[in-house]
Amino acid sequence: MATSAPAFRPIAQMGTRTKVIVMAGTMLGMFTAAMDQTIVGTSMPRIIADLGGFGLYSWVGTGFLLASTATVPVVGKLTDIYGRKPFYMAGIFILILGSALCGSSQNVEQLIAFRVIQGLGAGMIMGIAFAILGDVFTPAERGRWVGLMSGVFASASVIGPLIGGTLTDHVHWRWIFYVNLPLGALALTVLLFGMPNIKPPVKPKLDYRGIVLLLATVVPLLLAFSWAGSRYEWLSPQVIGFFSWAALGLIVFTYAEMRTEEPLLPISLFRNRIFAVSALITLITGVAMMGSLFYIPLFVQGVIGRSATNSGLVTMPMMISMAIASGISGQVMSRLGRYKFLGVLGLSIMVAGAVLLARMDVHSTSTDATIAMICFGTGLGTAMPLFMLAVQNAVPYRLMGVSTSTIQFLRSVGGTMGVAIMFSLIQSKYHASLATNVPESVRSRPELGKALSDPQFILDSRAYGQVQSAFSSFGAQGQALFGQTIEGVKASLATAIADAFLVAVFILAASVVVALFMKEVPLRKQHYTPEEELAAATPASLSPAFDGMPAHSLPPVAGGADGEPAAARPAPSPPSFH
Repeated sequence: MATSAPAFRPIAQMGTRTKVIVMAGTMLGMFTAAMDQTIVGTSMPRIIADLGGFGLYSWVGTGFLLASTATVPVVGKLTDIYGRKPFYMAGIFILILGSALCGSSQNVEQLIAFRVIQGLGAGMIMGIAFAILGDVFTPAERGRWVGLMSGVFASASVIGPLIGGTLTDHVHWRWIFYVNLPLGALALTVLLFGMPNIKPPVKPKLDYRGIVLLLATVVPLLLAFSWAGSRYEWLSPQVIGFFSWAALGLIVFTYAEMRTEEPLLPISLFRNRIFAVSALITLITGVAMMGSLFYIPLFVQGVIGRSATNSGLVTMPMMISMAIASGISGQVMSRLGRYKFLGVLGLSIMVAGAVLLARMDVHSTSTDATIAMICFGTGLGTAMPLFMLAVQNAVPYRLMGVSTSTIQFLRSVGGTMGVAIMFSLIQSKYHASLATNVPESVRSRPELGKALSDPQFILDSRAYGQVQSAFSSFGAQGQALFGQTIEGVKASLATAIADAFLVAVFILAASVVVALFMKEVPLRKQHYTPEEELAAATPASLSPAFDGMPAHSLPPVAGGADGEPAAARPAPSPPSFH
């Protein structure tokens, strides 16, 4: 009988020093990618003023989003086959290459193309970072580090806009891209010399057909949600066409994956109850989470009137509370070895935070918004990392990369959906409220009616001044009418955003109900599931299925496709480290 040890034990061959070095390089890379997602927003007006191409403004962000989201599920599977190190380092290199090219852009078309390159690198980094965490620590140990990684992401989300605004105002906007170069170079150096490349001893076939079909499904889906309600109407031929294309692609992709020997995304994963519940919660909370995060600054700046100069400070209370809650939650998880209660608790706190956000109106203060954001961030930090850890604890080690990246992918898709859906809700409610809150004499003026239709003018001092000047045509009562109009605009915007937050309340409440159905498995103190341990010593035909996962999805070390028992084979070889 072959040895009962699993096919490869990467962590048993790593010392504490190696683990610390690997995690330091990993978090440096993640910090660089996370900051790159947020650093550009505050600088875009200046960039467009220099490069022109206002009509392509949204594509600077959309191109990055499409590339990064579509890359995540593909790279997760690749790392399960070829190891994490080459792809993580490649992701950092591509990110800093794209950053250098973005900084040298001569027109907006070049900037969009180079942002796509950045997105490819960022998608590789974000899709692999948590899988590397799974390589370095057992599930029972990961909780402590999940909190730290969430803190890194939260700090990058706060620091990014601050750095972007400072560099744009005092140096040049090109330096918001060049600042990535030393950070990325440091991460590459640390990983190059300190991270071993852990490779599985078996090389499955790469599912090229699955990669093509997945991209053909994801890209039109993301385009549909990115454009729906903003560039095109939801029922426009363009949006319906993209949704139909994505639906057909999903059907074909699912059919193909069920009939592929080594699929890009094993459909059997969704028969694992823990994975299925975690995936559903991640998707629907992504809708509520990103939709809320995206429009909280608009409420705070547009309605309450807080300065937009340092826009990163607006969500700082939420990010700080998220980082603290994530750290505490990780410690509790690691000590208790359980997570279901924390997940339900965190989602429930998010519901409470969304209720507080939905109750805000035109009379709300900065204190009201801060309390609501702290509550929302506390729930977010408590719950979100747990579902990633629950998935890693529930699936075989050989599927950790693809399962982790799938959760990341669903969170991104949910976020894209949330931003689009809430934008349409806010836009519809805002225009309806504007008709009752703003005098007809103002709305009937074509130039004013057009300006007021987009509440963003409140945040732009130049546009705000132009609207104020237009009221001089009303004579002596012009400034009084202007003040009344601004109050009406703020009241309309407050009502619209609060209604969108109310939708988030119901979405998050549904996620709490779904979380109650999660099956809890105590966090393992070893990397491999009991089924994997057994599969290493038992013929594949006799090894039990893993919670709905067929035996062929387990590490193919006990027997081959021909059914030859393990006893007839030599002991499995150790992994190769480079």
